[in-house]
Amino acid sequence: MVKIGLEVHVHLNLLKTKLFCSCPSDYINKEPNTNVCPVCLGLPGALPVLNENAVKAAIMVALAINAEIADRLIMVRKHYFYPDMAKNYQISQYDGPGSIPVARGGYIKLREGKTVRIRRINIEEDPAKIVYPTGSMLTSRYTLLDYNRSGIGLLEIVTEPDMTEPREAREFLDKLRSIVEHLGVCNCDLEGAMRADANVSVEGGERVEIKNIGSAKEVEEALKYEIARQKAAISQGIKINRETRHWDSERKVTVPTRTKEYEEDYRYFPDPDLPPYPITKEYIEEIKKSLPELPDLRIKRLVKQYGITEYDATVLVIDKALADLFEEAAKEYKNYKALANLIINDYLRWLNDKNLRPSQSKATPKHLVELLNLLDNGTITIKIAKEILPEIVIEGKLPSEIIKEKGLTAIKDKEYLISVIKEVLNEEPEVAEKAKKDPKVVNYIVGKVMKKTGKRADPQLTNKLIKEILGIS
Repeated sequence: MVKIGLEVHVHLNLLKTKLFCSCPSDYINKEPNTNVCPVCLGLPGALPVLNENAVKAAIMVALAINAEIADRLIMVRKHYFYPDMAKNYQISQYDGPGSIPVARGGYIKLREGKTVRIRRINIEEDPAKIVYPTGSMLTSRYTLLDYNRSGIGLLEIVTEPDMTEPREAREFLDKLRSIVEHLGVCNCDLEGAMRADANVSVEGGERVEIKNIGSAKEVEEALKYEIARQKAAISQGIKINRETRHWDSERKVTVPTRTKEYEEDYRYFPDPDLPPYPITKEYIEEIKKSLPELPDLRIKRLVKQYGITEYDATVLVIDKALADLFEEAAKEYKNYKALANLIINDYLRWLNDKNLRPSQSKATPKHLVELLNLLDNGTITIKIAKEILPEIVIEGKLPSEIIKEKGLTAIKDKEYLISVIKEVLNEEPEVAEKAKKDPKVVNYIVGKVMKKTGKRADPQLTNKLIKEILGIS
């Protein structure tokens, strides 16, 4: 039996400042170790001040996942030595004596009906970023530290070990990402904005923690590897010890880093520089009234409003930018099923193949609407649409510009198409008789004509002309 639990760290990067100081929360693309001050560097005598907007963001997430919110916050010092911790302690929260996390309980439901319970939600500061020059811990001769990220506000969302398969962990993370994006507390497109520690145990072994995995896809891959590693070791009589491991995304393996600490090893105690922070019921109600539409409700609305399937609505809403793209395009293009089909089966699949997020695309609703209109009026074929889609996404060119530049309009000249069809039939005379007995062979002939015309032949007209030539009713 496999048990999987997650500790997810969500950057509150849409706040203007870090958690305990006035340094900007926007640290991406800045020179290393320039977005810092005495507080986030942990210099002696520097005093932290709690960012109240971080508390509001935490309460929003807690409400969205049905958690029970505490009546006050107590911040603690979590002691451990690691290069990314300048103070040798992290200001955090813990569900134990002397500490109260922002929320306990709650749950997130997955697609197939499984419920993943939430143990607690903590507010804490992020440590510095450890950089391996080669991209791998195994091949780098030294490590670098960038403290620009140090002190960024984090939500730590800890689950119960309710998952049993790596794909469930990936689905959980995708859904959580959608929730925090819809709430507007995190821009998950930024590097490191949402990371996870995955705890996994196989029957007969101890719990192993895989630290700092950068994406839902990588979490799934790391868990697959680690489960296989543990099962193989146990089958050979090798003991699985409680430890922390690192996911090497370059080599796709986990490697040991240190023996896993127990909670008492961290020597938690209340931070004397940060007094308890009260949370009133009135404040919680005020935040609840201001919550935006959440993913589950948006899925139901898309199904009802646009008549698309629940599956299509779910795929769109998993990424807020994708759902926004669909709804903006739907204002101009009313064949909603065709629009959803293009976005999910062609646009999204191409992005996934190139490991791109929708927010990285230069395609706008206007691009998609124009592409669909060109398909509808027969100016281009579906094969041409798929061919020019990458250029639309990467360069942001309008479909009409691309087909004009490349001469990709659909061919509707009957005489020309008839000549190409006859050419195909002359090359393969046996297909004519086969087509009269099997309609699927007609599609084969259409494909041959498309190939000869550079995918420009109008497929519907070509199909009709083939049947006329062969006398097929």
